[in-house]
Formats: sequence, C-alpha cells, structure tokens
Amino acid sequence: MSIIKRISVQSYTYTLDDFGPNISTYTQGVSIEIPKFVVTIETDDGLRGSYAPHFGATQHALAQVNQVAPSLIGQDAEKRELIFERLKSVLRHFDKTGIAALDVALWDLAGKKYNAPISALLGGYRERLPVYASTTPGQKTPGGLDSIERYADFAEGCNAKGISAFKIHSFFDGDPRNEIGIMTAVRDRVGDKMKLMTDPASSLPSFMAAVEVGRACDDLGFFWYEDPYRDASSSASAHKRLRDFIRTPMLIAEHIRGFEQKADFVLMGGTDILHIDPELDGGITGTMKLAHFCDAVGMEVQLHTAGPMHRHCMSAIPNTHFYELGLVNPDRVWNGLQPPIYADDYGDSVGDVGGDGCVPVPTGPGLGVTYDWDKINAWETAAVVFE
Repeated sequence: MSIIKRISVQSYTYTLDDFGPNISTYTQGVSIEIPKFVVTIETDDGLRGSYAPHFGATQHALAQVNQVAPSLIGQDAEKRELIFERLKSVLRHFDKTGIAALDVALWDLAGKKYNAPISALLGGYRERLPVYASTTPGQKTPGGLDSIERYADFAEGCNAKGISAFKIHSFFDGDPRNEIGIMTAVRDRVGDKMKLMTDPASSLPSFMAAVEVGRACDDLGFFWYEDPYRDASSSASAHKRLRDFIRTPMLIAEHIRGFEQKADFVLMGGTDILHIDPELDGGITGTMKLAHFCDAVGMEVQLHTAGPMHRHCMSAIPNTHFYELGLVNPDRVWNGLQPPIYADDYGDSVGDVGGDGCVPVPTGPGLGVTYDWDKINAWETAAVVFE
C-alpha cells in the first residue's frame, strides 16, 4: 500500500498576452491574468504525483479540491476507484469538477510507482494521435480570425502542415448567415482534403437557427455539428428532436457534468457522439468509465480540449477520432488554453503536430511530462497543505 500523507494545493497566476477579456478571445495588444492551480499528492513510501489542470483549473474546482482533500489523508493512493466513488458522494450537491485534479495526481503517482506511463496502465495501444485544429472564435478586432477569408486561409495552412481536420468557432454573433458563410468558404477552399466541424458554442438564438445551420452542415458534408444553440447543450429531448431534422452527427453534452448524467443523456438520444471533458468529468477514472459505456452502446466519444492527461486517455479509447488542438488561429498557433508551465518539449501548438498529422503520447512515467516548478513557485499566489 501507498498511504496518502500529504496533499499540497498551489495556486499561481500568469499573464496571457493577446487574449481578453477571457481566455478564449484573441485580442491583439491585450493581456489578462490567468489563475490556475496544481495539486501534489505524497505518500508514506516516498511517492509523489502531481497534476496542473489546463482548462479545468477553475476557481470553483479549486474550492472543491480544498474541500475534499483532507478526506484523502490516510487513504491508500492505489484505490483510485474507491476514492472516486467517495469523492462523488462528498460532492453530490455540486458539479464535482474538483475530482479530476486529485484523480489525475493519483494516476501520475501510480505511473511513477510502477515506472510506466499512464497510457500503459490503461492498456493504451496508440502511440500517436490524429489531431484536429480547433480555432479561437472570430473577432472584430484586427488579426487572428477577423474575416471569413482568414478562416479559409488558416484551414488551408493547417492542411499543408498535415492536419486532416478543422473545427470552426465562428464570430458567435448569433447570425446563421455568418456561420454558414464561414463553413462554405472553408469547404470551398479545402475541398474534400479535410474533415470539417463547426461549434457555434451555444450562440445560435433559436432552435430553428440551429436547424438552419445543421442543414448547411448536411449540404457541406461536415463531420460533426457541436453545441449549437442557447440551451447550452443541456436538453437531451431538444437535441433528440434536432437530430430528427438533420443528418450530420451531433457532438453534444460538453456542459453536462457527471458519469450518470452523461449516460442518461446518451440513453435519451440527445447526441450522436458524446463530448467528455476529462478535467471536468472526473479525471482519468471518470473519462474511461464514460468511454467504455459509450463503446458498449455503439457510440463514439470526443475529448474536450487538450493536455497530457487527454493524450493518455485517448491512447486507450478505441471509439474516438481526433485530439483537439486548440484554441489556435493564424497569429496564435500555440494553444492559449495551455499554461506555460512545462520544462520539457510538451506542447499543443500547430508546430507540435508531426507531418503525419499526429501528436505523440508521452512515454515517461506517470503523465510523462516535467513541470517547471521554478515558474510555478515564482508565480505562486497561495498554497495550502493538508496532512
């Protein structure tokens, strides 16, 4: 056994240039401060596992980590399934987003104990993962994706680098004509050389606007249609009805939290492909549960956003297509959602994609990446230790 003796939760803040007012909006000349955190679990036999979430490092996830971390002291670090179930129970009144950071730190610790990458512990069989470029939203300020033409240019450039799929995040102005205009321009430019997807990110104002864009997806041969209108992908019955109007497979449930809740969404016919966010849906343990469930009912899954943990999971999931490389644009080819805390060559930028259109699964023990602790310590804003 490896008994948990200490859990450290370290908050830090870094500056992200050319984004604002939020982490997904590209704006030249603007900077914002991004708060993140990292969790480290230590055991009585000298083992140590850490995880620094990317997209999932929200302040309410941090609050949940601090709430439940004391209950893990004295537990066997290898009993991840038991810990997962206990944390679900403790956080039953909340969205349970605090589970992931602790769960992944435990998996990192296990990989280091057995000197194996997490992918090997999961039975992973893929060493390289095909990517799709996932754009930043379009914007009215200069640069980035400030015109329909720029979307087409960027898709063509990504394809020239070996990337075989491209997802559009549009201007989010609620106008189906602009959405369809971008979709048409990109398809006309790349022809059948790329699989194309679109994600209005809940910006379409009505069900019928979602139908209009969905039928354009049909006409243009889009690979999937994601999170279209203002219900924020929360209604299984609404999306079941939407599926009756269109042929393009729908990728839904990004905003539904929890294993049982997402399973219900699938069983109610709310989606064709299930969207799983490993940092918000219970970490590695929660992600693999959902992937296996969907595989059993003949459904594919897609993992939301990017990171080393996502790569390990995807290596062991047969029923998934692409790794999401984003958010990127012609002027920002590295992923703004990735905190700059790696001391090795890990990265989720367009430049990290090989000529085969793939990125590698890390091969070192645990997560297989090295955090730059000097940076994290220099940027520290708070630290809590539970013993």
